Formats: sequence, C-alpha cells, structure tokens
Amino acid sequence: MQFIRSHRKAFFAVPALAAVAILGATGASAQAVGEIDYHLPAQSLSQSIRDVAIRSRANIIGPASLVRGRQAPALVGHYSAAGALAVLLRGSGLDLQTSGRDLIIVPSGSKRAVTNDLSPVADDIVVTGSRIRGAPVASLVIRQTSDDLRDQGIRSLAEAVRHIPQSFGGGQNPGIGFNVPESSGADVGGGASVNLRGLGSDATLTLLNGHRLSYSAASQSVDVSAIPFGAVDRIEVVPDGASALFGSDAVGGVVNIILRRDFDGLETGARLSGSTDGGNFGQLYDVTGGKRWRSGGLLLAYEYGRSTPIVASDRSYAATRSPGLTLYPALRHHNGAASFHQQLAPNLTFSIDGLANKRWTEQIFPLNFAGDLSVSRGSSFTVATSFGVAPSLRLSLPRDWTVALTGSLGQDKVFYGGDYTFGTTSFDAGSGTYRNSARAIELSGDGRLLTLPGGSAKLALGTGYRRISFERTSSGGAKQDVARSQDDYYAFGELSLPLLGPDQQLPFIHKLDVSAAARVEDYPSVGRVLTPKFGIIYAPTRDFDLKASWGRSFRAPTLYQQYQPKSGYLIAAASLGGSAFPPGSNALLFVGGNPGLKPERSINWSATIDFHPHGVPGLSVDFSYFSVRYVNRIVTPILYLSRSLNNPLYADQLLLNPSAADQAAAIASAGTFTNITGGTSYNPAQVVAIVNNTNVNAGRQKIHGIDLLLSYERAIGAGHLAATLNATYLDSDQQLTSLQPIVRLAGTIFNPPHVRGRGALSWSEGELTITAGADYLGAVRDTRSTPSVRIAGMTPIDLSIRVRPRGQGWLGGLDLTASVQNLFNAKPSPIATSLFYDTPYDSTNYSPFGRVISLGIAKRW
Repeated sequence: MQFIRSHRKAFFAVPALAAVAILGATGASAQAVGEIDYHLPAQSLSQSIRDVAIRSRANIIGPASLVRGRQAPALVGHYSAAGALAVLLRGSGLDLQTSGRDLIIVPSGSKRAVTNDLSPVADDIVVTGSRIRGAPVASLVIRQTSDDLRDQGIRSLAEAVRHIPQSFGGGQNPGIGFNVPESSGADVGGGASVNLRGLGSDATLTLLNGHRLSYSAASQSVDVSAIPFGAVDRIEVVPDGASALFGSDAVGGVVNIILRRDFDGLETGARLSGSTDGGNFGQLYDVTGGKRWRSGGLLLAYEYGRSTPIVASDRSYAATRSPGLTLYPALRHHNGAASFHQQLAPNLTFSIDGLANKRWTEQIFPLNFAGDLSVSRGSSFTVATSFGVAPSLRLSLPRDWTVALTGSLGQDKVFYGGDYTFGTTSFDAGSGTYRNSARAIELSGDGRLLTLPGGSAKLALGTGYRRISFERTSSGGAKQDVARSQDDYYAFGELSLPLLGPDQQLPFIHKLDVSAAARVEDYPSVGRVLTPKFGIIYAPTRDFDLKASWGRSFRAPTLYQQYQPKSGYLIAAASLGGSAFPPGSNALLFVGGNPGLKPERSINWSATIDFHPHGVPGLSVDFSYFSVRYVNRIVTPILYLSRSLNNPLYADQLLLNPSAADQAAAIASAGTFTNITGGTSYNPAQVVAIVNNTNVNAGRQKIHGIDLLLSYERAIGAGHLAATLNATYLDSDQQLTSLQPIVRLAGTIFNPPHVRGRGALSWSEGELTITAGADYLGAVRDTRSTPSVRIAGMTPIDLSIRVRPRGQGWLGGLDLTASVQNLFNAKPSPIATSLFYDTPYDSTNYSPFGRVISLGIAKRW
C-alpha cells in the first residue's frame, strides 16, 4: 500500500572476551548474583567467560593473551560466578583471584598484586553507553541476551523489540494502519525498528556491533529484522540522549545489536508458529556456524522465514468493521550475517562484520465500504534488499591504549508497487523505489591517562566522516523523484575519572566517578552542531549507586524531509473539515519537503538509583527519572487533514479567502498540481483556503517519566528462580507554536500509553526451564472526537517451556521450546474508522496476533 501512503502524503560484539566488565541482564548494576543455572557447551574459554560474565553480572578481568586459543569444558549446573570460573579454568594453567567484586584471571602461581587500578583488557569491548572500554555508564542500561529471549519463546529481533517497554510500536514497523498519521508511524517495506520514548524511529540510533547501518525506506529508521537471530549475542539499550558519543539520531537513545563471537561449532534450528484465531502461520529456519582458532575466528549465520497475513475475517473485532482489509501483511525473508576477526600481528587485529537481507511483503485492501473484494480492491507488494559491511583495524599500544580505524558501507533499497481492480479490470496503481546508502570512516582511540585514587583515568578521542544518500523514484515522473546526499564531518572526546574508590575507606563515599563527553558535527548543508554530556556516579555504600547524566542531543533533518517534492492538490473543502463553507467550495492543499529545515535539538537528563544489596544476593533494582526537552521538532503541522479547516490548532497553516494571485503563486511553487475533487474543475473563485502542510521546524516537545528495572535470581534446592521486571511511565506533550495550546501526546491514540511494562518469572531445574511473562500495555484516549473516547489497554500473558537434554549423541546439544504467546487471547479494543481501509484498532500500540502457539527445535552439532 505504499502507493496509497504516497498519495496520502498529499495528503563491538564482545569479541575474544578474556576480560569483561559487563552490566546486568536487565539493568546497569555490576552487583554479581548468587548461584545460577548454567548450560554452556564445550567451547572456547573466552566465549565461556563472556557467558558467565553476562549471566552473573560479575566483573571478570584478565589479559586476552591468557585465554586466547584455549578451550573450556561444558558447564552444566548451579554455580556462583567464582564457582563457574573455577570449573572453566580447571587444568588450564590459570587461577582466579578476587579484589572486592572483581574476579581476576592470572597465571597459576602468579604473585600479581591485586589493586583497584586493574582495568579490563580485551581485544575489543563494546560499552554501548560509552566510547571507553570498561567505563562505568551514568545512564540506565537495559540488556537482554539471546538466551534470555529464547527462554521466553522469542526467536526474532522484531519480536524482541516489541517487548521492550521503552520502545513505542509506531515508527517504521509492519502492520501499521493507513489511518495512523505519518508522524506516528508507517509500514514501508515490512521492516521493524526501535522507537524509544515514542520520539520516532529516526530519533533512535540503532547500531550493529557498534557500527551504523544504512537507513530504510523514507524515514531514517534502521531495520533490525534484517539481522538473523542466530547471530545475535545480546541487545543493549541506553534510553538516554547520546549525541555527544554517537552523533545525530540519538535523541531517544541508543540500541546496540551485538553479534556472537568466538562461536565454535554448528547450530541449526526450526520453528513453526500460528495464531489460533487464524492467519499468521509462520515458519522459521536458521543455521549458524562458527570456527575459532588461536589468532581469530569466523561466524556465519543464515535465516529464512515466512508468515501468512492476518485478514479482517480472522478477527472478531474487525470482520464486520473493516471487511476485506489485511490487518498484518504476509512476510517472507532471507537474511544472513558474518563476522570475522584475525590477528595480523601481535598487537594488530583485523575484523569485519557483514549483513545481507531480502524481504517480500504483500497485502490486499478493499476499495468499497462493503469490503467486497470481488467488486473493487487494491493490492500492494514490496521487495526490500539491504546489505552492510564494516571492516576495522585495531592496534594495541602500551598503557592499555587501543587505536582503531573503522569503516562502514551499506545500502537499503525498497521497491513498492500495486494495482487497483474494479470487477475484472485492473490497472497499475503506481510504483517506485526508496534507496538509502551510507558510508563512513573513523579514526579513534582510547586508553589510560593516569592513576587516580579510584582507579585509572581514561580518555577516548576520535574523528570521522560520514556520507548518506537518498533516492526516490516513482512512476509519477521526474517531478516526484529525489536524489540527494549529505556529508558529515565530526570529532569527539570522552573522559572517565574514577575520583574515589573503596581503598580510601572514606565514610559515606564508597565510589565516586565522573565523566564528560563532547562532539562537534559539521554538516555543510545544515550547519555545525556541538553536543556535550556529563555524568556522575556516587556510591555512598557498596549497596547502591546514585547516577545522574545531563547532555544535549540533536537529529539532523532527513533528506526526505528536506527534499521531498512539494505537491499541490485541489480538494473539496468539506474533506478538510470545511463544513461552514458554501456547497462546492474547494481548497488548495500543499505537502512536501523544506530545504530550509534545521536540526532538531534536545536537552536530556536523568537520575538513577541503582540498588544491589550485598545482603540479598541476586537482587538488582534500578529506579530512574528521565526528562527530554525537544525543540525545533520537524513535523507536518496538521496531524489530521480531515480537521484542517475546523480546528483552531491549525489556523497558522491556513490562508483564508486567498486571492487569485495568492493561488497562482502557491501552485507555481509546487512541482505537481492534481485535482482530486472528483470532477470539479479548478475555479479560483471557489477556493476558500490555502492549506500548507509542508514540513516545518515547529515548537517543542516535553517528555519525562520513570523507568523501573528489577531482577532477582537465586538457587532454591536443586532449581533456580529468576524474576525480571521492566516498566516505564511516560508523559509527553507538544506545542507547535507559542500561539497554539499545549497538546498531550502520551496516553492518546497513535502515541505511547502512559504505562507499559514487561515482567517475566523463570524456573530452571536440570534440563527444564519454564518461563511465564506478561506485557502490560496501558489505555489511550481517542482524541479525534469530542468528547474523547477511552481505548482500553491489553495485558497479554505468555508461557514458554524449554528443554535442553543432557547427554551424548543426538540428545547432546538439543534445544526444544514450546511457547504460547498471549495465552488468554487478549484482543485490542476497537476504534472509530471513516474509510474502508482504516485499521479498526490502534495499530501502533496493540497487536492483532492474538494467541500464538509455537514449537521450536534447535541442535548444536
């Protein structure tokens, strides 16, 4: 349906992890949990150490050279982090030492002094909230490993991001209805994106192994569903402005998809799933292979998946209200990923990550209110292809300094098309292509400066160049085409200062760290932007940390927002809400880009309490307040065109009773002019208004709220209990100009609800893991009518069972999963519709999937 959308616009994987300082599975706490359940196969020692660090949230430190090329035995059972490492290191010639909460790997018999100045040393450590390896992060960090997701019956990144409460379901995502304003979401090409705080998919920076990817379709979103799940190690989310570290797009925060590394072996898998109400029958097949050798490693992953559409007749709440409509498109994809690293010299390592994807979507919609597809219908399809490659060279220097030269090259292409059918006659409804490309190069380095009482002061510096390009071609002709590019030169610096630590034994000061970062970006076509960020972590005792961060972020206007061709339309005034005008009155409507747009800017700050009491092993609680003040927001100022002429909010966008000269000038400024009145010819005397809905920098938004992360793990008898909770409260409003009223966003239709949450409770004993999960999606109000109408929320309950038999032969390495998502078949509440292709529920917040049963099998060979 992309052609209808177009008309309506007129309308570092953690590699070789011998030394890790990794945060918690759901929060930023570094407090290690108690005994937990491990199911690790025989593999490289560095991979096993990484797995223990992530699961236990322990700081594990040691030179990469000690474990490079070593193998670890299988690890199955309940262990503390130290106990697990003892098993892994047995017979390796390595020992374990401790310093406070740090676990330090040293050669057997080593007399190495244990001090608080020890730093993690590794070939390459990704810290999503920092450009400094191993630096503490003053913002909230949300982390989920692929193993956590598998326990919950989740087997794709598109599924995974739907369960992140901080991510709004609008933006670029499949299943977004045509009645959703473009500012809230759209489905172009079937890609899935992350949309933190509901600020837009283009305001969330999504990285792969710390590298930028090419954008997808018309918006500056990144398609996470292009990444095969079998290649993923974990997802890290920092829901805090991070432009000082990573540049444009990081207003809402940063999401880093980190690939598996040092995987040795072959893993195959298959999953079948389907909705019990009909439709959404899915097949997923994948294979992941890896090989680790002493000086490097290789990972290859491939995935094929397809799912059938969900149509209105499959759902009781849509069958009679939107007959004939496809609620969720048919999807089919191939994707693959590769990651390679090789030590070229004792201190020089080359690595390269690659990604490729091809996806098809199809859907049908009625062109009559009866929904009779045999009378009239439209159909649409898309074919999306993308690739990305990111090579890097890393040089290790004295004093734990690493210098890296990295590059990236990527492209995303979406072809869309469709037809209209009336009876037995069909004709082309239009087609076109969106093509995005990106290339970048960066020189950066980080390392130790000097020793402070709390540890090593560290510095990161870097400079780079990035170029993005956007092309749009359409069957509408050259006047509708776009071909533009944008250059970006930048430099950044970050400083981490551990001022005080436990060794000082000061009252009420267990630890005090401060950090500062700054970045300057120079866009020749937009201007220069400077963004700073400051953070502080203060721990009065070892039981909790107080964290605060403050910074500025920005988002450069997209090339489509700047250069989308301006189009003019002659339209009936009544279609724009002009019921008070004489019969036969028309209006001129203009939509399109604005080359004069300036960057959006924001001020972000957050305050977090990170509670990890040593008296309650395994408990971690993060309570965080966040605030974003967003100015120069780029918007199409009229949210609902059907209310253009009767809503006082839009008075600034109107020119009433325009003269013939005013009309002629407006029409001349547009690349195209189309009469869509349905037969009335253009007569300047019948035009009662000019409506300008081209992109503008308009006003400001305020977003604030609270995040709560909780995790608890403990051994109970022969079993292991794990509980997690991620909940968020969000409030936001917008004011387009100083003359207009403040309009609420959060809690209203096609915007995030005030409250979202995800909780999970898991029990493991021996070969069996049982996980129950629940999503809470709060209610919203439909403000398109007066008075507004309450739309009830949803609370889907999930249940998953995972069995990993122990043994040799065919049973060894087997992984069986049975899952029921939305066990009690919660349904979205209906909303008012006015057109035959309107989705009859809020498709940005609530899902039509219903109860989904899935069965999966995987085998490690």
